[in-house]
Amino acid sequence: MRIVLYFFVLGCLSSCMKGEEADFVVFNAEIHILNEGNEVVEAMAIKDGKIIEFGPDRQILNKYAYGSSIDAKGKEIYPGFIDAHGHLMSYAELLLSVDLVGVSSQKEMIERVVAYQDLNQKNVVIGSGWDQSLWENGSFPDNHILNKTFKETPVCLYRIDGHSALVNDAFIRLLGDFEVPDGGDVLRGEDGSYSGLFIDAALQLLEPFIPKFSDQAMKDKLMEVQTELFSYGVTGVHEAGVDSDELSLLDQMVSSSELSLNIYAMLSPTESNLKFAKDKGVYRNKNLLVRSFKAYVDGALGSSGALLKDAYHDHPNYNGLSLSSMEELSSLRDFCLSVDYQLNCHGIGDSAVARILNMCKGAFEHKPDHRFRVEHAQLVSPNDFRLFSDYAVFPSVQPTHATTDQRWAASKIGENRMDGAYAYKSLLSQFGMIALGTDFPVEYTNPFYTIHAAVHRKTPANYPENGFLSDEALSMEETLKGMTIWAAFASFQEDELGSLEIGKQATFVILDRQMNQGSIFRPNFSWLTCIEGKIVHSLE
Repeated sequence: MRIVLYFFVLGCLSSCMKGEEADFVVFNAEIHILNEGNEVVEAMAIKDGKIIEFGPDRQILNKYAYGSSIDAKGKEIYPGFIDAHGHLMSYAELLLSVDLVGVSSQKEMIERVVAYQDLNQKNVVIGSGWDQSLWENGSFPDNHILNKTFKETPVCLYRIDGHSALVNDAFIRLLGDFEVPDGGDVLRGEDGSYSGLFIDAALQLLEPFIPKFSDQAMKDKLMEVQTELFSYGVTGVHEAGVDSDELSLLDQMVSSSELSLNIYAMLSPTESNLKFAKDKGVYRNKNLLVRSFKAYVDGALGSSGALLKDAYHDHPNYNGLSLSSMEELSSLRDFCLSVDYQLNCHGIGDSAVARILNMCKGAFEHKPDHRFRVEHAQLVSPNDFRLFSDYAVFPSVQPTHATTDQRWAASKIGENRMDGAYAYKSLLSQFGMIALGTDFPVEYTNPFYTIHAAVHRKTPANYPENGFLSDEALSMEETLKGMTIWAAFASFQEDELGSLEIGKQATFVILDRQMNQGSIFRPNFSWLTCIEGKIVHSLE
């Protein structure tokens, strides 16, 4: 009895001797602070969702009285990964429709649609994810087989990039007489009839006939997407373009604490969203921040919609599609500056990127720290790189696009124009920072694919052997900063996210395995993911 009492008193005295309190501590770790000095420490103390101190194990464990602790077992800890360009809503919709990702032929695509419809019996069938570059001939499909299989039921199948769609004649009949809007195209076959392929702005014609999924169905799938992201240590997403209904749903789920993911929402420039920004200004609801607009200046390279200065190598006398004029961009720029919002422009072709950069000149003259962004910047004319620096334009890129597109990029633009393509190192050298994302569901959510593509310029299957345009590779440090502190800076959140410094959110990932430094891809996951001091994923 005396022995028990002795240790009880000793424990109380020990606790009292610790002069400060923490909610919990993390120790026995390799914590990468990702601050200016790139410090690596063993332990950190956390209180009220924020980091209050970091240092050696002995310092933290002896200084603080804490309610609980996490023994990291020597594993690496990084700030939670931020996907600087993703599509939560599109991913949820893809999960609710026909999943066509990875289909190897038009025949397999139709088979998946049939299997889905047999199960779901939809009045209008929607699918997404096909990529003709994976098929044997690499040509765009037409709707002949689709028409034979679905004679009466309208079917709309979006390409992986979301910039084109294949529809059957039953769907075209829904449209009645129509005119193709500027910035769009509807392809015809040799006989003059519609082939079923609608590109870029022409997709607007389809939208009124695309059925909406219920809010509950979308919520269920958004929760699945969040779980997937947490399993990889992704704690934040820059949601690249939402309409007012989608923003309302995200806002509801954040208010009810269903979504704990940090979301930086870019608004589509609709009338209702412009009114929202004017009335609300910069909007914050817990882990949801809204202070940017997303504009499309061109289409996608894979759909031949990217706007190029010179004609496509495989399509002479054709330069792609313009989705926003200089006048429209300038007007949106001025509105964003008036409400203290950022403008993030989708620009893939060199002509589109040049248009965005020149628009940003006016933003820089009005507000040097505007942080306007070029999303994608897949092809930049060598003479235009300096404008990123001159006008303080933030590059936001997706490294897996480079390794996915390497199969066919040169066939689109020509070998002699590859200088300036997927040029992440050059972009970084101009601006000094670069934000990295995935563009999911166009690509996978897996951040370790992003790291491998950025550092080694290879696919997860380690192709090509020597890397694609490897002179434009980023270092491991640059890549990690692009997924953490620089992504936070790209969304005006560098004071609260992106590094594990005192006063910032205790938002971090403990990796299951050591970060892979080698050139051969090795899978990895989150062992534990924490947001603002709350564990949201754990393998134990």
